[in-house]
Amino acid sequence: MKKVGIIMGSDSDMPIITKATAILKELEVPYEVHIYSAHRTPVEARDFAVSARENGFGVLICAAGMAAHLAGAIAANTTLPVIGIPCKSSVLDGMDALLSTVMMPTGIPVATVAINGGANAALLAAQIIAVEDKELMSKLDAKRENDAKIVLEKDKNIQNNI
Repeated sequence: MKKVGIIMGSDSDMPIITKATAILKELEVPYEVHIYSAHRTPVEARDFAVSARENGFGVLICAAGMAAHLAGAIAANTTLPVIGIPCKSSVLDGMDALLSTVMMPTGIPVATVAINGGANAALLAAQIIAVEDKELMSKLDAKRENDAKIVLEKDKNIQNNI
């Protein structure tokens, strides 16, 4: 199975990344987590992206706030799917990061999830890998069914208490 590479621009993004790694652990998808900055460590970020495919990665997730150039910088250096997680900052509540992540130029796509959307980034990464992995697809189907059961149980509880 291909690995998921998770890159965050700063260790302050770790609470968001923890949501992603929890999903990947649950689905038994291998992953690595790194801190590289598009601005402070551009050479290391580029080197990671350029060698990602040969190092066994199938999807890359990038989390960054404010200017949020990390996902775009990574996507510019690989043709692997890149998923951007715009991270909330104290300045514009993550809208700056959302717009920076989603507004990529033609030819350098970045799939973008919601602000602080670590869980959905991991699920999307798993779905991409599952295109060619039936066992992982079965796990995703089971998770989706279980999530639906949880909602229906909550509905039942509400109906019984009204």
